[in-house]
Amino acid sequence: MSKKMANSIKSFFQKPANIILVIFFILLALLTLYPLFSLMLETFSVHPMEMQLIGKPSGTITQWHWMRLLASGEYSIINFYKPLLNTVAMAMLASAIAILFGGLVAWLITRSNIKYKKFISFVFVFPYIMPSWTLAMFWTNFFRNANVGMGITGIFTALTGISMPEWFVYGLFPCAVVLGLHYAPFAYILIGGILRNMDANLEEAAAILKASRTKILGRITLPIVMPALLSTFLLVFASSMSAYAVPVFLGSPVRFWVLTTKMYTMLNGNFQGQGYIIAFIMILFGVGILGLNQWFTGKRKSFTTITGKSSQISLVNLRGARMPLSIVLVIILCLIAIVPLITFALESMILMPGDYSPKNFTLDFWVGTGQSALENGMDAGILLNHDVWRTLWNSLRLSIVCSVAAGISGILIGYAIVKRRGSKLSTFVNNFAFFPYLMPSMAFGAIYLSIATKLPFLYGSFFILALIGSVKYLPFASRSGVNAMLQLSNEIEEAAVIVGVSWIKRMARVIVPIQKATFLSGFLLPFISCMRELSLFALLVTPQNKVLTTMLMQFNEKGYTQYGNAINLMIIVLVLLINFIVNKMTGASIDKGVGGQ
Repeated sequence: MSKKMANSIKSFFQKPANIILVIFFILLALLTLYPLFSLMLETFSVHPMEMQLIGKPSGTITQWHWMRLLASGEYSIINFYKPLLNTVAMAMLASAIAILFGGLVAWLITRSNIKYKKFISFVFVFPYIMPSWTLAMFWTNFFRNANVGMGITGIFTALTGISMPEWFVYGLFPCAVVLGLHYAPFAYILIGGILRNMDANLEEAAAILKASRTKILGRITLPIVMPALLSTFLLVFASSMSAYAVPVFLGSPVRFWVLTTKMYTMLNGNFQGQGYIIAFIMILFGVGILGLNQWFTGKRKSFTTITGKSSQISLVNLRGARMPLSIVLVIILCLIAIVPLITFALESMILMPGDYSPKNFTLDFWVGTGQSALENGMDAGILLNHDVWRTLWNSLRLSIVCSVAAGISGILIGYAIVKRRGSKLSTFVNNFAFFPYLMPSMAFGAIYLSIATKLPFLYGSFFILALIGSVKYLPFASRSGVNAMLQLSNEIEEAAVIVGVSWIKRMARVIVPIQKATFLSGFLLPFISCMRELSLFALLVTPQNKVLTTMLMQFNEKGYTQYGNAINLMIIVLVLLINFIVNKMTGASIDKGVGGQ
């Protein structure tokens, strides 16, 4: 029996796919489940900063954090329940805006004769390619007035003399609008893809029977795209709940608290245990919401109302509204995708914020030296400042390390999962690899913060940033690896096995070269995401290992808005440049298949 078992084990480990699965099963369990368990323990532990407050020694097990945060009357309302309601309201409004705006544009592109389709399709995804706080900074620069926030006049007020009310400039409304516009490409891609490929026979039959366009839309089109609507709602809701940068820019001036901003404040203050509770609750929300998304997606077949595909889709003739509607849509997209870049450049060159006269513009914030730079709060302008270039290097090397680690792991995981598809081990590894996507970035950072505080050599190190980035972006790379391997026929590798080619040579000379374009996206997508990431690293960076996004936040917190806008423009240009390179190298475009080509 033991000999038979030994032979079975030996036979099992002779297959490279099995070795890869076992290794990553252990690694991913340690990097996801263990940190989650550690986070849960932190919610019941007394931390050094809390000893005097609680009256117990550090490390003591206590329920004080839970009782204090969830069941302490007015304190709980202010510090948990009100931020929770703000978070839910913000996420609900953002989801509605994303679906309405993105869905409408998707319908116009795929079902109408609107003009400038290629331009609209290309520009519409810009807000998502750029960091989420880009639109938040633009909103602040454009609509702020002297009566709210820092008392600085914005571009809109300077041009029109009209001061927007406080609720329009800061708080729930602008946070929801900015997040809705940022995630509208979700709706555009998901809904547009279904509308593009759906069978139009039923719509054509209803039109022949003289059904109105409203009835066709409500009785036929909406039921068909319902899975995409539900998926979009849940994905935008989950993403908006975990947003940190947007509420910081647009909520902090009026003390509009959400769960992420409250958690950040608690973890950096004397209430670490309560901060970890918020992180744990946010993770439960994320897992639950994305679990619902998978459940709805799994029920996709129940929405099927067609069995074939029409040879031609009849487009709705917008008639006299075609040109005005096309122009209005182009203007809106320019306002949310192109104008922000112009405002960042302008805001980075004004000497006195709020004064947009020509004599108030200067390049000192970019290339200033000597006394002129010192007067502006730094020893040199952005392009001549050693600290900025050191921080840029930190961002670049962190993005490179994370993309290489996630990319190589994604290739190996994708290979092993597909080769052992259907096995329990393959299913476990597949789920573990996707698990980091379920966790809000800020909460995921809190998990690793709880570990780093116990291991002093990890806290503030470059290694902890690279580790958390690699794990967080692994789902992108693993999905890319799985998709690449699913497209590859087994016969190709089997032919190499027959002639005695080793596994390493098969991977290096056969599999990777054939699918190099798809595999490459598994490296570059994590790179782009890491370059623009803020929430994930906000709790873990120190002055020695800060990155561009955290430097941007520090400038804005100190009131150096010109430097903040300059850094923001630098990040956006880098992200767009990298995205352009991705498209040129892989031939991929996020808007392909919707109708913009």
